[in-house]
Amino acid sequence: MGMLFTILFFLIFGRMIGFAFRMTWGLFKVLLYIVFLPLILLLMVFGGLIYIALPLLIIVGVLSLITNA
Repeated sequence: MGMLFTILFFLIFGRMIGFAFRMTWGLFKVLLYIVFLPLILLLMVFGGLIYIALPLLIIVGVLSLITNA
């Protein structure tokens, strides 16, 4: 009975940990694309790095159109 409990315990918590990692990764991607990428681009423009920010913006825009993210 103890062996069955241990196996089921690790099975259930293993799935929960996997779900938590998938959820965390999805939340990180949303925060990256919605919050941090525009913030980084704005800071680069205000910092005088427009020659790096503009091509980066174009590359990210083309990739988002291609991948339909």
